[in-house]
Amino acid sequence: MAILLLTMQREKRYTILKCITAGILIIHLGARLVFPTPNILIDLIGFNIVGLLSAVIAFNAPVISDRISAVTIGMACSIWSMGSFFSTWNSFFELNIPESASDICYSLFYPLIFLGVVRSFTHKRSISALELLDSVIIAVGFTSVLAAFLLKPAMISFEGSAFSVFISILYPVGDIVILAMVLVYVLLTPISIRSLLLSGGLLSFALSDLFFIWSSLNSTYKFGSASDNGWILGLLLLSISLSYLSPESKFSDKISSYSATIALISSTCLLGVAALKPGYFPSFILLPGFITIALAFIRMSFALTEANTAGTERILARTDELTGLSNRRNFLMQLNQLKIGYIFLLDLDGFKKINDTLGHEAGDQLLRQVANRFTRVLPAGAQIARLGGDEFGVVAQIELKEANELAQSIRATLSYPISVGSEQVKVGVSIGVAPIDLTGDASESLRRADLAMYEAKRSKSGVLIWELGRKI
Repeated sequence: MAILLLTMQREKRYTILKCITAGILIIHLGARLVFPTPNILIDLIGFNIVGLLSAVIAFNAPVISDRISAVTIGMACSIWSMGSFFSTWNSFFELNIPESASDICYSLFYPLIFLGVVRSFTHKRSISALELLDSVIIAVGFTSVLAAFLLKPAMISFEGSAFSVFISILYPVGDIVILAMVLVYVLLTPISIRSLLLSGGLLSFALSDLFFIWSSLNSTYKFGSASDNGWILGLLLLSISLSYLSPESKFSDKISSYSATIALISSTCLLGVAALKPGYFPSFILLPGFITIALAFIRMSFALTEANTAGTERILARTDELTGLSNRRNFLMQLNQLKIGYIFLLDLDGFKKINDTLGHEAGDQLLRQVANRFTRVLPAGAQIARLGGDEFGVVAQIELKEANELAQSIRATLSYPISVGSEQVKVGVSIGVAPIDLTGDASESLRRADLAMYEAKRSKSGVLIWELGRKI
């Protein structure tokens, strides 16, 4: 009861925090419209406190969220707010903070938000290597294409230090990455409150940033304009989205794979154009294309590894670990598929004594050698399985005469001793044979063979065949 009360109080405080942050954002926007002249209270404190509170919301997201996603989005919000604070501080005070400090904060925002959003793609608490690689391939691949078509017409000559050139390139490309992530998220996720909030947050932030870049290039940007609120609105929506469960789509794996393929083909075509027309695209636009292709090869190796692992697991699920024969489950599945033929149940005579006297290791060696001997005399198409302990099963689509001959052949394989370590041991086998039920009732066929096998063991006859309702 106490835990329930604490949980309810925590949820109430969390809801209040979201409402307070949203309220501050609305008040801040209203204050900017009423007082258009920049001032410290509105632009330095009010603006950045929304970003910091968004970080607190993300850090305290409910346990339904992936914790890596919550932490990275929270870090992205806080570090961007720090950069915004440094930049805004320089607009009001003579004691300037180095501009590189805010640039570094803004730069770190992009990889953090990218990781946080990719982790949000799944409704699960964890994301597989293939899901992660698909998401990265899609985002980076679409980034290369969008960057080529959106930035090429607006290319300018970058001047200055290597860091300033990097920053000039990073911001627009980073915003295009965010737009690509919106496209990826829409493709991979059904419509829900979480998907709407997350997509809306990414769009709000990226469009506000692109508008800032465009207006700055055209010398029309005004510090403290209402459009700046798109940044903190985006951060708030991203953080609040973590409060809601990510929807599950049964088609997401296919869509993810198809989208990754489209992104790879698009990047390859982009590089093909660059090869045919050298210098048409700047080198930094081509870099995501090369990364996409490299990631595609990595994904292919992961996929092959997973396929091999899945194949091995499927084999193990159908195979007896000791003998390498089919297991009981696979045997029953094969029996259910047959309409004609015979089922053989084989039970070793004298195995328990050897197992108890020489030990389990000797017993295991004996079972492996017996399995090999049985397998060698089976006709084409017959299937053998170890059903458990010292009991084996065989199914074969053969006639009555052939069934009797096969049973005798199986018994003959144990007519001479078996080497187990330094010992020579001998075991026999009791065999019950029954026709496969024409109605496809595997349990009835198995029951008849079982009765025949126990009768053969009791009477020491070695083989007993159940035929047409009578034992012969």
